[in-house]
Amino acid sequence: MRHLQRSGAEHSAPGREESLHGSDLGHVIYCIGLTGDFRERPYDAVDAHVGKLLEVVRHSRLETLLYLSSVRVYLHSEGVAHEDDELRFHPIRPDDLYNISKGLGESIVLSLGKRGRVARLSNVYGTGQTGTFLSTILEDARRGTITLRSTLQSARDFVSVADVVPLLEQIALRGKERIYNVASGEPLTNGELLEAVARLTGCRVNVAPDAATTTLPPIDIGRIRTEFGFTPARILDELPSLLGERG
Repeated sequence: MRHLQRSGAEHSAPGREESLHGSDLGHVIYCIGLTGDFRERPYDAVDAHVGKLLEVVRHSRLETLLYLSSVRVYLHSEGVAHEDDELRFHPIRPDDLYNISKGLGESIVLSLGKRGRVARLSNVYGTGQTGTFLSTILEDARRGTITLRSTLQSARDFVSVADVVPLLEQIALRGKERIYNVASGEPLTNGELLEAVARLTGCRVNVAPDAATTTLPPIDIGRIRTEFGFTPARILDELPSLLGERG
């Protein structure tokens, strides 16, 4: 919203419970999502990823709809993840509910034909963030001790919100493809991240005895590089500002 305000673009941000029946919405970016606590709130996750979406598609007029999905849909993929890869889900796996609901949301939007587009986001970071893996790590670092619940070998792809937001506007208005990976394309292990954080803060790092290793495949971002000239920032370069350090 701040980006659109600065650019002077005509825009609106209806609340989740606001009725959009019969509304002429123009270009829609569907940002509703439920992430960190989806395991405790599975029905709310499905409602966020699918329920409100169906209401918008069924009962509103729109030019285009860009659906914000997640690179988590590649969780069980092998090799480098590309937009046209076949996705793998299994209902018996509790964590797959999130991926399945995102996949269903994607399918609904893509059924709109050329009007529907999907952006699969990796781990978006920025200042003022709370409740995420990275924000928790940085807060613990300021206090002096980090205790990891995942191993040092676990890896994530981090992308800056400052890079993501203008890119989403471009995709919504001018995107030529149907699905886009929005990521840095450079997975970072917990070990690499925590080494840099410890160097900047002097904090101690502990790994919980029952820590599990979680990784996603590397995310290919050739599509956004080619079409939009996307050059993402590197999170390791931005750690000092994220930590509130100087220099």
